[in-house]
Amino acid sequence: MILKALLRHPLGLLGLLVVSLLLIVAFFAPYLAPYNPLAIDVQHVLCPPSLSHPCGTDLLGRDILSRLIYGARISLEVGILAVGISLAIGVVLGALAGYYGGWIDTLISRFIDIMLCFPTIFLILAVIAYLEPSIFNIMIVIGLTSWMGVARLVRAEFLSLKEREFVLAEKALGASNLRIIFLHILPNALPPILVSATLGVGNAILVESALSFLGLGVQPPTPSWGNMLTDGKNTLEVAWWLSVFPGLAILITVLGFNLLGEALQEITDPRSQRSLKS
Repeated sequence: MILKALLRHPLGLLGLLVVSLLLIVAFFAPYLAPYNPLAIDVQHVLCPPSLSHPCGTDLLGRDILSRLIYGARISLEVGILAVGISLAIGVVLGALAGYYGGWIDTLISRFIDIMLCFPTIFLILAVIAYLEPSIFNIMIVIGLTSWMGVARLVRAEFLSLKEREFVLAEKALGASNLRIIFLHILPNALPPILVSATLGVGNAILVESALSFLGLGVQPPTPSWGNMLTDGKNTLEVAWWLSVFPGLAILITVLGFNLLGEALQEITDPRSQRSLKS
């Protein structure tokens, strides 16, 4: 099994632990956060890290650790849902292009090429600039602008798998195209899709943080790692903890997803010399 192989992969195990810890922190945020992340305390403004505030406080006296914990929820929500949207679009279009070929493949492939001509971050910025900044809009925009790689990956897998004997046997038995696509070919194409999704979550978290840092993402007072960085950029010399701890949270989270994705790629790729047997 993939999980057993992953547990024997050092870097993959590290990535799995980081991601699992992040999920636990996000799910149990109300029980883990020592303070209300929105509570203003003017008597403890810009307090450095201490026993009462392990990560210090911000310009309004809010506890940084509590805001980091609740910010993990935002990052996971945006990352997972945005990747879910991109997977839904990319898998459907890639499957149709790879399975049917012909003019359908040409039309979808040219559309993918057109979308890839636009730098993703600038496309996202352009769309967000005309929309009201919100978590929902960020999820939608990131998902709608990050499906092209998934579509190309799925198309390549379908081009290879549709000529296999089990597909030809299903056609001979009179199985419908939809049944062949979703019940026979797609399950065999899941490993690379899973890898792409894992790496995509880390990328989506980075994009959300960048948008929030620019003021186009999650809006204050809702805690987000990106807007926490914005709060600390003007006080870096006197209150380093305002930027360092959110930056470390983003770094560790994205690194965890990338390590997990690379490990899954090695495990599921039979050509990899480091592939681990289950």
